[in-house]
Amino acid sequence: MTLSIRAALTALLALMLSGCRLVTETVPYVDIPSYMGLWYQISAKEVSFNEGLVGVTAEYTLLDDGSVEVYNKGYQDTLDGELNEITGNAVVVDEESNAALKVDFPDVPDSLLPNYLIVVLDDVEYQYAVVTDPFQYTLFVLSRSPQMDANTYAMILGMLEVQGIDTSGLILTPQPE
Repeated sequence: MTLSIRAALTALLALMLSGCRLVTETVPYVDIPSYMGLWYQISAKEVSFNEGLVGVTAEYTLLDDGSVEVYNKGYQDTLDGELNEITGNAVVVDEESNAALKVDFPDVPDSLLPNYLIVVLDDVEYQYAVVTDPFQYTLFVLSRSPQMDANTYAMILGMLEVQGIDTSGLILTPQPE
């Protein structure tokens, strides 16, 4: 059994044991060129790869072959802490909605499933988005600016609650003023 299959089966077993709802619905449509650019992480579930990171951003660049370069960076513990960065590649998996992508990073086992699901999006101005994976292991609230209005954040949390997405593990991410 390959590492990827074993990892997928382990994740599926963990999902079944935890009773966590599998996320299968995304936003109806994402205009990929409008989604490109710099996003600031407003809050996230802390998992092994983002533990203690602050000032986190994600920058998406559409490549000539239609894939997306993903450049993530953050600073360990403080805004002047050690830089932590990684570059990966994403491909759209659901070409009808463009809201389900598979992101791969170097030295990280490949995912068998789309692992970047856009579940909330300001589909008019593309000023905020929420991304998770099918197992809700990750959850990221993103914004085009480093700060988000409290009312907008509360509205987003309400939208996630309606979708049955657990927001209890979200931690606000310090960003520069």
